[in-house]
Amino acid sequence: MVADLFAPGAVQTRRMLRLYHLYRLTIGIALVLLISSEMDSKLLEVANGQLFRVGSWTYLILNILVVVLASVRSPAQVFSLALADVLLLAGLFYAGGGTPSGIGNLMVASVAMSNVLLRGRIGLLIAAVATIAIVYLSFYLNYIRLAHTADYVQAGTLGVLCFAVSFMVQALCRLLITSETLAEQRAHDVTNLEELNGVILQRMRTGIMVLDGEQNVQLVNQGAAKLLGNDALTGEPINAHAPELIERLQQWQTNPTLRLKSLKFKPTGPAVQVSFIGLRVREQTQTLIFLEDLSQIAQQAQQLKLAALGRLTAGIAHEIRNPLGAISHAGQLLHESDELSEPDHRLTQIIQDQCKRMNLIIENVLQLSRRRQAEPEMLDLAHWLERFVGDFRVSAQGRQHLHMYVTDGPLETRMDPHHLTQVLDNLVQNGLRYSGQQNGQAQVWLNLFVEQSNGLPILEVLDDGPGFPKDQLQHIFEPFFTTEVKGTGLGLYISRELCESNQAHLDYRPRENGGSCMRITFAHPRRLS
Repeated sequence: MVADLFAPGAVQTRRMLRLYHLYRLTIGIALVLLISSEMDSKLLEVANGQLFRVGSWTYLILNILVVVLASVRSPAQVFSLALADVLLLAGLFYAGGGTPSGIGNLMVASVAMSNVLLRGRIGLLIAAVATIAIVYLSFYLNYIRLAHTADYVQAGTLGVLCFAVSFMVQALCRLLITSETLAEQRAHDVTNLEELNGVILQRMRTGIMVLDGEQNVQLVNQGAAKLLGNDALTGEPINAHAPELIERLQQWQTNPTLRLKSLKFKPTGPAVQVSFIGLRVREQTQTLIFLEDLSQIAQQAQQLKLAALGRLTAGIAHEIRNPLGAISHAGQLLHESDELSEPDHRLTQIIQDQCKRMNLIIENVLQLSRRRQAEPEMLDLAHWLERFVGDFRVSAQGRQHLHMYVTDGPLETRMDPHHLTQVLDNLVQNGLRYSGQQNGQAQVWLNLFVEQSNGLPILEVLDDGPGFPKDQLQHIFEPFFTTEVKGTGLGLYISRELCESNQAHLDYRPRENGGSCMRITFAHPRRLS
């Protein structure tokens, strides 16, 4: 009924209870001061003047004891306190001579205070007790001594006021509680929305930043921190971390309709499209920045292009392979002829090589269009790598050497073994080819270990070849990009796509002393569904 008003969160109720205590103490002190003043002689004229003095001291002392010693927490205790207060005031009402004493007004005020804490019928019961006491004592006092009939009117008025105040206070309290509940609900909803917006903001792939008027970072989400390569940007001046961004901001401030060029925060990082929006918050100028990773859009465009190319190639493969096979067969017959000169033999060999290259391109594009879905299995990478190296060494040529280094630790992941074989075979062949071009023998090192920062298994494929020029690093995983005359440019692209389909990641890292490092970061087996 009213127990919820005394819950730990009912701050207003506890405040009203303290106010009720203060009110009673104030009335008690005022009564004691009254009987201790010059008006003490006039109280002797009252029939029960001595009783009035004793009652005043009793009222003050009891209220002091209640405030100091008693702990009022439950509705029953509040009801007992309010009832005792009304009865004590009724005694003073009698001792003071009835309505002329003014104690009846204090009883009305006490009823109002108690109805703030007590709801419904219990609060009305306090009003009823006060009304009965006022009316009964007024009639009794007028019965034992002749008095003016106006006392009856005043007593009835005080009784009506008790009920009127009770109804009005309860109505106001209900309205206040409803408003407070609604406000708390709205505040709770706003808090939930803020938390939800914060989660959405952090989970968005689009980078979002907010700069103040002095170009200091006020807010940055995970997407922006990842693109900038810094997780501690809040409160820092953006110029110290991304001067290119300030340059784009100045261009936008000069001409807001200008289409800004994309930029890169890191040499090997993705291209980023920047857009700005001006904000005005509490008379402060702020700038909202959106950072869009264009590599995802470019990757989607490439996938659509390759899918269309795969469907086109699948449709015309039969028509291409028939004349290609005829050309290859005719070239082979010409090459076997004894009447051809040495230069003509060279021309027929070129025909054979180019036919093989065209057939390889068709096979690779067809592989893109009909690539099967990944079927991940739990792999012990150390054991799997030993078998791969053993099989490779059996068929390796004399000038090719494959070295393996495996560290201790949990080297497990979930990945399709056929996909991993295809990826690693392609990376090893590329490394051996570049190493053989640079040195007298071809060598590749396989380094399997666990990354200490995140606990993920890492496999590095290292070679001592020339490496890639810096201006080509952003293109090496693009389809049909190749540095070889006879290459198709699909090997690294297919390898990265196969890794991504198994929730692994393939990237390139140059070596300090020359050469290349292809790094496969495997997913943790417990983080895969």
